[in-house]
Amino acid sequence: MIKQSVGRRFSRWINRRIPRADSVLFSQKNIFILPTGAGVVFGILLLIMLITGINYQNSLIYLLTFMLGALFVGAMHQTHRNLSGLSLSLVQPGEGVAGEDIPFRFRVSSGKDDSLAISLSVEDSRVEGIHVPAGESKDVTLPVPSAWRGYLRPDRVRIETRFPFGLLKAWSWVRPSSAGLVFPRPLAAPEALSTLEDGPENAAAAKTAGQDEADLRPWREGDLSPRVMWKRFARSGQMVVADWEAKQGSPHWLDFAAFPGVDNELRLSYLAWLVQDRAAKGARFGLNLPGEVIEPDSGKVHVERCLRALAIWGEEKPRDDDARAFGTRRKLDRAARGGKAA
Repeated sequence: MIKQSVGRRFSRWINRRIPRADSVLFSQKNIFILPTGAGVVFGILLLIMLITGINYQNSLIYLLTFMLGALFVGAMHQTHRNLSGLSLSLVQPGEGVAGEDIPFRFRVSSGKDDSLAISLSVEDSRVEGIHVPAGESKDVTLPVPSAWRGYLRPDRVRIETRFPFGLLKAWSWVRPSSAGLVFPRPLAAPEALSTLEDGPENAAAAKTAGQDEADLRPWREGDLSPRVMWKRFARSGQMVVADWEAKQGSPHWLDFAAFPGVDNELRLSYLAWLVQDRAAKGARFGLNLPGEVIEPDSGKVHVERCLRALAIWGEEKPRDDDARAFGTRRKLDRAARGGKAA
């Protein structure tokens, strides 16, 4: 309990000291420096050598102790100078699929001194060995882990250096205000019919057939449970699925309502797969989501627009005081993960 309380207080202090911004210039106000494990051992050895020199009044031990002490002080100044005057900017928030690493592109710009052996990191991801000569810039891509679809904004991105001897580490953070997008993970969608139609002529051509005219086929992963012939399964142990025709919707529409009885997140994964399938075939299609309709079209721009709509459906854009390590959670239908859509 005490550890958690201290952690929250420290986090609030850091957040006040380093406000959210897509670009940060590092100076004495926001750079932290401490000895590493090796630096602590080095300091203890210096103290032992100093005590030994005092005890034996040995001038050679004094000389060696003060020389190593001067080396430590020089390393401290050099380590701090590696970050001082450096600026870090978020150039482009990434986009990708849930469960994968999302690439965030940063630009590291050095000041009047070289910046050597810089590293950028977030939880479970790190980029090391960044060298930026004085007055120059370098773009660095940092993979950020994702867990859920939606907006993805790292709470803190850590920048650190231990150059030159690894005795001290200087570090700071950047807290981006821009967020990347995480698309739903595509899952192969079962056969389903849209509830939308292109026009009256399609509605007139639609026909309805009963279950008696259904084609039976073996069950495949992803098939909707209402289509399983459960009575036949109880008699013979064979799980088969009935494919029968219902009222035909337009094949040009990908419809959120075409998967009754399915969890909302699973629907979005099905739709993401269908979007990619239509894109691979070069087909023209539209997307129907509750509260948003994207008219039928084709091409890369249209596909990206549909995927972004699936990514942020029901999501609230993260606010400055509401960042989470792996992106936002659902604002609408928070209980839908365990329940079913209406």
